[in-house]
Amino acid sequence: MSASTIASDYLRAQEQYAALGVDTEHALRTLPKFPISIHCWQADDVGGFERAGATLGGGGIQTTGNYPGKARSIAEARQDYEKVFTLVPGKHRLNLHASYGEFSQPVDRDAISITQFQGWLDWGREQGVPLDFNSTCFSHPKAESGFTLSSKDAGTREFWIEHVKRCREIGAAMGVQQKSACVHNVWIPDGAKDFTMDRMGHRRILAASLDACFAEDHDEAHLIDAVESKLFGIGSESFVAGSHEFYLGYAITRGKLLCLDMGHFHPTESVADKLSSILQYTDELLLHVSRPVRWDSDHVVVLDDSIRELALEIVRCGGSANFRVALDFFDASINRVGAYVTGIRATLQGLLLGLLEPRALLLEAEESGNGFKKLGLLETAKTLPFGAVWNQYCAMHNVPAGAGWIEEVLSYEREVTGKRF
Repeated sequence: MSASTIASDYLRAQEQYAALGVDTEHALRTLPKFPISIHCWQADDVGGFERAGATLGGGGIQTTGNYPGKARSIAEARQDYEKVFTLVPGKHRLNLHASYGEFSQPVDRDAISITQFQGWLDWGREQGVPLDFNSTCFSHPKAESGFTLSSKDAGTREFWIEHVKRCREIGAAMGVQQKSACVHNVWIPDGAKDFTMDRMGHRRILAASLDACFAEDHDEAHLIDAVESKLFGIGSESFVAGSHEFYLGYAITRGKLLCLDMGHFHPTESVADKLSSILQYTDELLLHVSRPVRWDSDHVVVLDDSIRELALEIVRCGGSANFRVALDFFDASINRVGAYVTGIRATLQGLLLGLLEPRALLLEAEESGNGFKKLGLLETAKTLPFGAVWNQYCAMHNVPAGAGWIEEVLSYEREVTGKRF
């Protein structure tokens, strides 16, 4: 798509949005305030690099597919991330799991330190990409029982408490070095396949374990702690210790950041509807953007109704001041770099749609009780030339507009990932 076509299309779109009181220039200036924390685990199918040939194991999650070209090393993963960043507009972050450290010699998870992640920090500094971090409480022998922080076995529990403590120290060190607070997220797979008699006991233990994990204070300028719930997992269909209600209460009473993963709720629940309720009691939310298909399957994000509604509500509820947005999907059945770019661009497009909503007119119609006018405006907004504004945003950030990025991904496959055997 030529620069002149993009510019002329944008000017026409600008006029149409202006007729509904929408300032497209303001939207284009605001969207960069939403850095997306891009998940490291799409590149290698959640295997990590603790040991050669590592694969995802346990924890109620799984990746499916065997499309060629997955990253087999940290060097290849970084190469893929760098390619992705050339195809998405704006400056973003990288979200690391603890299992993605550089382990020149075996180090168990209760002994990791910033040493295993200094290379990532150096790379991030070179790329202008700040890092976020996650404890990895799965794919480990001490997670095979199905319980980690909520385990009734003291040895197992203490191992994972120490792991989370180490991860928080790593995240804080990252925040100091990169001069940008690292969000450290805790998600655990704890639960049971069938009836559980002592739900109360496991949840009491979990609360106490989390308190132990968070006992040491870190400057929030360097580290922000988050906790993430789940509805169920493979092998934990009947009971999950860290439910939404558990973590909602924990986050509010302990002053932690609550993470809502779009795949961790019942299919009929609206994650978008939860935002305004929770923000009555906390200042900020972490969102993991995903696309569940019938279950928590972490499909690649596309611009579907759920993403549109979530993004619209993000903007309506305060925008970047109240939300941190991260991605969480993994698909091994298609080109992995293409999966990344598809999901990131779709998330950004949803946020741009939110910024382009004729909010002033919609609120006026609602406050005056004119339900028909509000409905009519919402329908009219759907037909506005959003794509022209998106292409302008891509051009502003020197990334391919229109469908140009698709051939870039295919070319990278021919030249790089397709040669990985």
